[in-house]
Amino acid sequence: MYRNLEECITDLEKHGHLIRIKEEVDPYLEMAAIHLKVYEAGGPALLFENVKGSKYKAVSNLFGDIGRSKFIFRDTWDRTQSIIALRDDPMKALKQPFQNVGNGLGAIKALPAKKRGLPAGFEEIQISDLPQIQHWPMDGGAFITLPQVYSEDPDKPGLMNSNLGMYRIQLSGNDYEKNQEIGLHYQIHRGIGIHQSKASRKGEPLKVSIFVGGPPAHTLSAVMPLPEGLSEMLFAGLLSGRRFRYSYVDGYCVSHDADFVITGEIHPEDTKPEGPFGDHLGYYSLTHPFPVMKVHKVYAKRGAIWPFTVVGRPPQEDTSFGELIHELTGDAIKQEIPGVKEVHAVDAAGVHPLLLAIGSERYTPYQRVKQPTELLTLANRILGTGQLSLAKYLFLTAEDERKLDSHDIAGFMGYILERMDLRRDIHFYTNTTIDTLDYSGTGLNSGSKVVLAAYGDPKRELCREVPDELQSLRDFANPHLVMPGVVAVEGPAFADYGQAAQEMAALGEAIHERGPLVSCPMIVVCDDSTFLSDTLNNFLWVTFTRSNPSHDMYGVNSGYEHKHWACDNMILDARIKPHQAPPLIPDPQVERHIERLFAKGGSLENVNIK
Repeated sequence: MYRNLEECITDLEKHGHLIRIKEEVDPYLEMAAIHLKVYEAGGPALLFENVKGSKYKAVSNLFGDIGRSKFIFRDTWDRTQSIIALRDDPMKALKQPFQNVGNGLGAIKALPAKKRGLPAGFEEIQISDLPQIQHWPMDGGAFITLPQVYSEDPDKPGLMNSNLGMYRIQLSGNDYEKNQEIGLHYQIHRGIGIHQSKASRKGEPLKVSIFVGGPPAHTLSAVMPLPEGLSEMLFAGLLSGRRFRYSYVDGYCVSHDADFVITGEIHPEDTKPEGPFGDHLGYYSLTHPFPVMKVHKVYAKRGAIWPFTVVGRPPQEDTSFGELIHELTGDAIKQEIPGVKEVHAVDAAGVHPLLLAIGSERYTPYQRVKQPTELLTLANRILGTGQLSLAKYLFLTAEDERKLDSHDIAGFMGYILERMDLRRDIHFYTNTTIDTLDYSGTGLNSGSKVVLAAYGDPKRELCREVPDELQSLRDFANPHLVMPGVVAVEGPAFADYGQAAQEMAALGEAIHERGPLVSCPMIVVCDDSTFLSDTLNNFLWVTFTRSNPSHDMYGVNSGYEHKHWACDNMILDARIKPHQAPPLIPDPQVERHIERLFAKGGSLENVNIK
């Protein structure tokens, strides 16, 4: 159990999970580029001992491997899991009273501990003293990527009614006044957004504290979707095996365990442009107005270490966060949505764009022809639940005789494509909300969703090579089989939706004229079919991050039957659109410059990069 970040780093190094980088490294692009290469190679955590322009060390890739993450929490993992399960299912306390007495005592010992004054060894510094890490060439400035952002409910102040969230923080660039202002990127439905709206109604600024570093459990606490009533601060104590220690200084909460603390206020209606920022979908989130925090004070403990991660096209280190959360929360989704057995937010597709789910189908047990019924009820529940509501594509089915695994992505999608009735099983939600960071829609937060729900006996045998009907099509070339039942073709460059509708109609007519194409229910139109079909991850990333269901789904022999859209074959237009954000592309000069660290004699010479 670690009292601080430095103890964790020492332990990881002792057990071969961390490498020290002794060379001076530039926080402008270089540190991020090094992190990305080491993560891709499945390498260790990295301690940057010589950060250009800052006296503070920095650490990254702490959570870049699920095994390393579980090693970090090995002493407290089981008990924390048990207490979360107890919150999800209180009847367990009655069924296993002796076991759960111990869990209850563990929870009591994890209660936050209030202290007095500023912790010994803390010094006051400025924002410009922090490592100014810029990750991608077009980023608007330097960002904090592993912050713990703390705010309290203005109507019910106090630690146990607080919110601890992980919202990105822009430290520099744009119109921010140096050392006086920083930007906070969060959506209004988040915990801090609710607090801000309450403060705004009162005409008061919202006091905010940003903690960086401390025991790794505190970082994980900021991203945990905890059961109602379980405080992030209590969870931080449970997972770290040590009470969260805090005090109030100038009216702001200060974590005694953090390496850095930034305090300040958010004033009603005070926004400035934030971004761009290379984000988890593999594209830049663009510049938009977000709240500004007026900096009050910045503190650093003696020997402070700056933790960071790098966000980009998945999978990345935040993938491990997702796996940790899934293992800790276990069957929470079953408790929250009865009838749902499994939901998989597909990381390779950017997490939010694509969900694969398994539910129950019990409404019509004696129906001669099996079809989705209960599944459609569950689809509404899934798309109305927390972060799942940001999904665009939901592939949903129920187990029959065959055991299904939504993490076998190709097998699961193939199972649905075999069984879909394309004239019945496609259900749209138009003019609704999607992820703020997803630019495939019609505007910020605006887009559509589609449910592909299938159940019953197979209706087709999926093609395992490109069908003749998709060869030598006018204006659509280079067909490639992506997976059984899915073929990618290259189309002309996207111009606008009017022209796209004409192009997709012509494609649909050409296929229809060649006869029924039963074996290929999904055709993906793209800019580079060789790239898209090269790997499953390429298919998932391109197809589901570059399409908006209502605008980009077309069909062969399509039309409306009693206001329900139907087709014989789906056509997804996954070409790059002019309004979409640019993809993340590393700087070639930086890539060449960091090779020195991986060369013989460099700190990373033993990391086998591709």
